[in-house]
Amino acid sequence: MAIKSILKMGDPFLLSTAKKVKKFNTPELNTLIQDMQETMESENGAGLAAPQIGVNLQVVIFGLEYNPRYPDAERVPYTVLINPVLNPLTKEIEEDWEGCLSVPNMRGRVPRFTKILYCGFDQYGESVNRSVEGFHARVVQHECDHLQGILYPMRITDLRMFGFTEALPVNQI
Repeated sequence: MAIKSILKMGDPFLLSTAKKVKKFNTPELNTLIQDMQETMESENGAGLAAPQIGVNLQVVIFGLEYNPRYPDAERVPYTVLINPVLNPLTKEIEEDWEGCLSVPNMRGRVPRFTKILYCGFDQYGESVNRSVEGFHARVVQHECDHLQGILYPMRITDLRMFGFTEALPVNQI
């Protein structure tokens, strides 16, 4: 297992659409997930998508107990989500601050659905099906965007609400 390099915004690979996983519980898939987990933890991330480490597969992981990058965020259970499908459960959209390991040292206010249903599979091919809201819903939407070649700055509607973390007013982020 290994900590992988994270691709940064500007790398064309991050703009690709990821391919569906066809075989579950393989040594290759299990190693990928372990590498993703170690990489995410080493960077204090709340989530990571396979394309961020240069793997063109629909695999995301996310989870949060306590994270210094998100000190006020609620707990999100560690989840492996493969071939995800997201459906909004409300029309309500909320803007909040996001960051990304592929866009280091920056934050932006991004509109996201407040409640979603996500479905897919874990690494063993078992069904995952959850209705979530709040920060959990935001993290899932953010990570799944990576599978479609979308980085969070592409979703920002007011670029005055995007900048380097150290330059933004502390009371805003």
